[in-house]
Amino acid sequence: MDYNYDNLLNRARSSLPEVTVKKERLELPRLFVSTIGMRTTISNFKDVSEMLDRDPQHILKFLTREMATAATYHDGRAIFQGKFRKDTFERLLSRYMDSFVICPVCKRPDTKITKEKRLSFVVCNACGAKSAVKQL
Repeated sequence: MDYNYDNLLNRARSSLPEVTVKKERLELPRLFVSTIGMRTTISNFKDVSEMLDRDPQHILKFLTREMATAATYHDGRAIFQGKFRKDTFERLLSRYMDSFVICPVCKRPDTKITKEKRLSFVVCNACGAKSAVKQL
């Protein structure tokens, strides 16, 4: 058997699972944002919440607090009071993912939010880490 470094490295990479080879596993769907009058609507908000594996009301609560506006969730759509640009929502969803979705230890999106008494924790299914998160 040849113990050449390159051959051993290629053999090790081929035996890795597909998940660890990919750089970006969690990609949000493209946001469909439309503004009519003084209301801004995200028509695929349900798809975004399913991709993040979070309750749509939790994401909506985060967005309304960050944008200091009122919003409602109806029929898979989020309707915000005011005119907002698409990049604003993308930036805020990125901050939401950093705070409530991505594991701070292993940087994977395989997490869930659990509540114990009055505290909320992000529990990682990949590494088992448990990190406290701020209340909304």
